[in-house]
Amino acid sequence: MTHFDVLIVGAGLSGIGAAYHLQERCPGKSFAILEARGSMGGTWDLFRYPGIRSDSDMYTLGYRFKPWREQKSLADGSSIRAYIHETAAENDLIPHIRFDHRVTAASWSSAEAQWTVETRVPDQQDPVRFRCSFLFMCSGYYRYEKGHTPAFEGIERFRGPVIHPQDWPEDLDYAGQRVVVIGSGATAVTLVPAMAEKAAHVTMLQRSPTYMMSRPDEDPIADFLRKIAPARLAYALTRFKNIQTQRLFYSYARRQPARIKALLIDRIRRRLGSDYDVEKHFTPRYDPWDQRLCLVPNGDLFEAIDQGRVSVVTDRIDCFNASGIRLASGEQLEADLIVTATGLDLLLLGGIRFSVDGVPVDFSRTYTYKGMMYSDVPNLAQTFGYVNASWTLRADLTSEYVCRLLNRMDELGVRRCTPR
Repeated sequence: MTHFDVLIVGAGLSGIGAAYHLQERCPGKSFAILEARGSMGGTWDLFRYPGIRSDSDMYTLGYRFKPWREQKSLADGSSIRAYIHETAAENDLIPHIRFDHRVTAASWSSAEAQWTVETRVPDQQDPVRFRCSFLFMCSGYYRYEKGHTPAFEGIERFRGPVIHPQDWPEDLDYAGQRVVVIGSGATAVTLVPAMAEKAAHVTMLQRSPTYMMSRPDEDPIADFLRKIAPARLAYALTRFKNIQTQRLFYSYARRQPARIKALLIDRIRRRLGSDYDVEKHFTPRYDPWDQRLCLVPNGDLFEAIDQGRVSVVTDRIDCFNASGIRLASGEQLEADLIVTATGLDLLLLGGIRFSVDGVPVDFSRTYTYKGMMYSDVPNLAQTFGYVNASWTLRADLTSEYVCRLLNRMDELGVRRCTPR
């Protein structure tokens, strides 16, 4: 059974970043990355629906140590995937990845001060086991096998395909079709204008509105800084500028929600015109940042609405039928294709079975320490990014903390750290 000082679970944005920090800050530690799928990239490799892109700028979604050099600040999925691959290759991290190793169980032994990690590997009947002194979870927060689709009445009666963006077929042809996209979160806001380029018409069906904010997909200040400064300096300055801007905007929105709400809604009203029912379709019942805001790059969603290629319907679903969706108001939405952009199926710590000295861990009964460790669970950390800022900002901080912790344990000559 192979032993490593640290096992990282997940080879996505968080896992590759964690491996880099570990290699740089704890050079004496042996480590491996266990990846359930056959490729790295995590979210940015899994999701392949039309228009897939970041809704955080790449100067903060990118790593602190790896400058983002592309023109677009709000990048498409393939560019982010390439960025992750490039980071792994440049730092010789790929040889450390064990692809197609799905972690199913992890058991801690206090007597041995180590984890035994069990993985399932395709075409192998018996599990493959590893041992490690520290387990670093970078597996995200949702189930990769399927997305979340509510139990819609009559969904089986619809004669066309019903697709979740997480399971997008590569060969799907929707050109000239009537499409209904259920949802108005980040996925729907990305998907709707992209599909409208080929579809006959796209309807975004929402139960209630979401706050949306239009911004350019390129950063003119970043473009200017790249022309006059070295790449790393330009990246650092842009990153600092964007972090402070986000912080100020969020802080002001929490202190003055009514003003920010009025500002956001007024911008949409001016963009769509006074005849459009912004009150119904784009005015949420909650305050800004009670939920995450949706970014609309270059106003592409609003432009598609202006051009008549996209409609927004705010109503509740009564049931599906053969030709589309009947709404609670009695209106019928005719469709050839329905997309359920209805969210993710949340999954804590990759669904792994954890035990400490033979006792199963019930994480619902634990407290979290700094949002990254769990009470009474030794030598375990988890990466979970920010909700009101870019994921990677907090992922980087978590990795740095774990490295400081490991080095401090070595200084003290201790083998176990347990939050209480």
